[in-house]
Amino acid sequence: MSRLIIFILFSVVVSANNVVFTQNFESEQRLQARVKLASQHFEVQLTTELAQSSINLNEVNVFLRGFKLEKKLELWVKHKDSVRYQLFREYDFCVLSGTLGPKSKQGDLQVPEGYYQINRFNPWSAFHLSLGLNYPNKADKILNQKDRLGGDIFIHGDCVSIGCIPITNKGIEELYLMALLAKKSRQEFIEVHLFPFKMDTFNSLKVVNRCSDKNLKLFWENLREGYLYFEEHKVIPNITVNQSGYYMIDSL
Repeated sequence: MSRLIIFILFSVVVSANNVVFTQNFESEQRLQARVKLASQHFEVQLTTELAQSSINLNEVNVFLRGFKLEKKLELWVKHKDSVRYQLFREYDFCVLSGTLGPKSKQGDLQVPEGYYQINRFNPWSAFHLSLGLNYPNKADKILNQKDRLGGDIFIHGDCVSIGCIPITNKGIEELYLMALLAKKSRQEFIEVHLFPFKMDTFNSLKVVNRCSDKNLKLFWENLREGYLYFEEHKVIPNITVNQSGYYMIDSL
């Protein structure tokens, strides 16, 4: 059997297994009481609102951007076969711990800044429902090698925070359901970009010029590249991390 045929057969098997896993994951999540509640509260409404943008509920992809200074979490959506995202919803941070600047060690109460992905769905959260972030990411580990970095950073319900992003029970129900629908649509990675502030020219000059920490200024300028790319194109760029722990933004 040729290598090409073996590769094609392997690809088909992997694809089929991914579909089964996605279907099972979504079905198992929907058995949980709080996910059922979220569906009862929001699924009909979301169906109607997404249809207005020509997006079927079962074909939606999502993307999140958070801004600490403004205390806002943006939910962006697109059809899974489309390229550009459109803004769908904004959620207020119910409360914010820490200050501007990235999270660098366990117990600093900081909300992370950087480029992350949702890696956990927790329907049994102590804070109603929660979506976990893959903090610390590769950049965090390189830039803060000497510190215990901590973990368990979530977007969740309720109104308390020691480094997480709480958006109230109502907010997390809708967002959790949207993220679950995106996984059902076979969106492999749900990206979450977290910024200190909306990094337009006015804010950047206003905030950065008052900062005396040169390393922090460099970090923010590095983050700003990804912010500006999405602002211009409404497309998530390819993002890698170099050996120094800085983000490399690759245009698509």
